[in-house]
Amino acid sequence: MPSSVKDMLSAANASVPRITPAEAADLMERGEALVVDVRDAPELDAVGKVAGAKHVPRGMLEFRADPDSPYHDPAFDRDHTVILYCASGGRSALAGRTLQEMGYRDVRNLGGFKDWAENGGAVDRS
Repeated sequence: MPSSVKDMLSAANASVPRITPAEAADLMERGEALVVDVRDAPELDAVGKVAGAKHVPRGMLEFRADPDSPYHDPAFDRDHTVILYCASGGRSALAGRTLQEMGYRDVRNLGGFKDWAENGGAVDRS
């Protein structure tokens, strides 16, 4: 049976818990999470990214997250908390669901970058 984007987002949002900027900041301060920005490069260039976040465009996520991939990034660890975000939370929810399907145990969705920045989260503009 075909699935729609609406169906896929609904399933992803039901599966990947949302995390508040304060909760994310706490995990980051304790060094307990990898924060991943799944937006495209022009979005980062325009407004920056969460300070300390790793930029992995959504189209490359599986390649960076899979330890058997030649493009694997060792920062990705299936036993470590991963916090994802994008512009509004949709892409990060879908990316989170993908990581869960790849065996990542603790994946969370920060939602949109704007929420982080408006709540006083540190931003890297370089």
